[in-house]
Amino acid sequence: MAAGPEGAAPKVTTATLRAMKARGERIAALTCYDHLFAGLLDQAGVDVLLVGDSVATVMQGRDSTVPVTMDQMVYHCELVTRGAARALVVGDLPFLSYQVSIEDALRNAGRLMKEGQVEAVKLEGGREFVPTVARLCAAGIPVMGHLGLTPQSIHQFGTYKTRGTDAAEQDALVEDAVALADAGAFAIVLEKVPAALGKRMAEAVPVPIIGIGAGPHTDGQILVTADMLGMFTRFQPRFVRRYRELATEIGQAIGEYCKDVRDGGFPSDAESY
Repeated sequence: MAAGPEGAAPKVTTATLRAMKARGERIAALTCYDHLFAGLLDQAGVDVLLVGDSVATVMQGRDSTVPVTMDQMVYHCELVTRGAARALVVGDLPFLSYQVSIEDALRNAGRLMKEGQVEAVKLEGGREFVPTVARLCAAGIPVMGHLGLTPQSIHQFGTYKTRGTDAAEQDALVEDAVALADAGAFAIVLEKVPAALGKRMAEAVPVPIIGIGAGPHTDGQILVTADMLGMFTRFQPRFVRRYRELATEIGQAIGEYCKDVRDGGFPSDAESY
């Protein structure tokens, strides 16, 4: 592990995650899009902060992740990296930022690292992107893969249904994971697949498999922060556990504030100069 400031917890790196898998320690990851939450999540001990293209649905009110731009991802990455001291920060490469050519992928991944100051990038897809992953890794850019349900391909899938439900697709996904790991990927997100496949994949590759709706046997878990805090209420996937209902609590707090303002109860003498 890399050393952090004196008295601080050691910095999480890609090597840290590999060592955690080797020791059987589970990795806790969450999404993050801004400086405020980056500090809160980092201080709470989250190992990996993913600046996900899910910012489109969570923060921008869009129906899919497809519309997010490179400039927007760079902006959100920069906000998060300024707030995180311990956690490994990974930035999503958005739709069409890496699919057109390896040169595009290298240029855009470089932007996330140079301008957004992330420590790794994530891209969706399997064996078809092995040359891209290998080239990025050769350039010194750590790559996290993403298999199973890949949201950038939602218009091709036509549905958010569970992936890997038949033997052929399960075998193909395991082969994809092995190929990504062989190409240099340091970890792989595995989304919305049967728990048995999550277990099989974690056993099949030497790099951490971080599940989201992939059962309890993966090397770690990731959720969208707004989902697990009960702030995003448009829908609740089966794999989300809500640890709080902050949408309700925030609404109540704001309602109390509005009432106090309208009734003249805020500010009080103690809150005035």
